[in-house]
Amino acid sequence: MNGRGVRVARAGLRGGAVVLAVAVLGGCEGGIGIDPGPAASAGAQDPGSDAGSGSGSGSGGSGAGPLKNPDGTKRGLAPLTSEADRSAGRKLIDRVKTKGRGPKTGYDRDKFGYAWLDSADGVPFAHNGCDTRNDLLARDGERLKYRSGSDCVVVSMTLRDPYTGKTIEWRKQSASKVQIDHVMPLSYDWQMGAARWDEDKRKQIANDPLNLIPVDGPTNGSKSDSGPASWLPPDKRIRCSYVVRFAQVSLKYELPVTAADKKVMLRQCGG
Repeated sequence: MNGRGVRVARAGLRGGAVVLAVAVLGGCEGGIGIDPGPAASAGAQDPGSDAGSGSGSGSGGSGAGPLKNPDGTKRGLAPLTSEADRSAGRKLIDRVKTKGRGPKTGYDRDKFGYAWLDSADGVPFAHNGCDTRNDLLARDGERLKYRSGSDCVVVSMTLRDPYTGKTIEWRKQSASKVQIDHVMPLSYDWQMGAARWDEDKRKQIANDPLNLIPVDGPTNGSKSDSGPASWLPPDKRIRCSYVVRFAQVSLKYELPVTAADKKVMLRQCGG
């Protein structure tokens, strides 16, 4: 496949992002440091939400609801507002097993692979030539701009943050303003059973878009490795969607949650 074909294939993985530059591409850059200058090429995503139940726009979340996005490849996290969706969310949460939280002994972020590797097998967006962080910025951002000569490194975007309901104008020069949240935190995973996994499986959960959402940086920092009983998004409208996504990750990777967390999860969806 030639360079132009590679660009089109990657854009398709990003929900239809369009790259305006037409020069033949070189290698895709995976770095996430401060960009030395403004991008000469730009991409734009249609700011409209996904149609169907569980979708929304503006404050309170944007993009696809978790029930319509079981693999995490669609943009954002929209509220679940209908009783039918909230009931479906409770049924999904009911399937999650519980156990006590184990010790944190031996946990290290590097046990889940070097941050944002493109080499995790078996998860969407892997092996596409771009690191996981940039894949997630491209998935959820609007009005994307890329580093000159790259269709990989996002240098600016608009993000509708589902956790706070606010719109963030992000620039790479202030990278920490947006962070990628592990919905089910890696330390939590470790304590609930991932300590016994091999490294390949830990790389999967660390880079799986189902478990990853770009959000307001300070808000993500306040979460740390908390489960739902200790931390929930500030915007109450998104909390049912958040705990349903937490349950989706739990079920996919056969990780239990604490009894206290499950009780709170059910309550967010009216249980």
